[in-house]
Amino acid sequence: MATSPLGLGRTSAIEDGRQSQAAAEICRGVVRLLAAHGMAAISEVSLANGRRADVMGIGSDGAIWIIEIKSCLNDFRTDQKWPDYRDFCDRLFFAVDPRFPQEVLPDDAGLIVADRYGGDILRQAPELKLPAARRKSLTLQLARLAAVRLQ
Repeated sequence: MATSPLGLGRTSAIEDGRQSQAAAEICRGVVRLLAAHGMAAISEVSLANGRRADVMGIGSDGAIWIIEIKSCLNDFRTDQKWPDYRDFCDRLFFAVDPRFPQEVLPDDAGLIVADRYGGDILRQAPELKLPAARRKSLTLQLARLAAVRLQ
């Protein structure tokens, strides 16, 4: 676990057996990267459409990012639900480890390369602004989820 530079306590990925070790390490690096960019991050966030975002980050300006972790090529090829996340964020990214074949990832999403120690944004995601009502709902959901997890 890492300490958040935002003074928001400790940050970590949920370790409940749903993620592979590789995905958990990418998640840890993504959370650290987002913190370095001034964003608070939380993993495993359920969305209103029944999907679950691997990582969501929220900035001090209210910007909401979703990061979809792909631990291997087979994970990417078999899990095609990532377009369903677009309605719940301002920016959508894929996060992969350094050995992942990046050329298979869609160009209309951002790209993060990460390992357990941190990561880099190699390609910024296009910004698609959320409607105000959806932003408010997601912001409240993230705040409540973070508070529950701190309890």
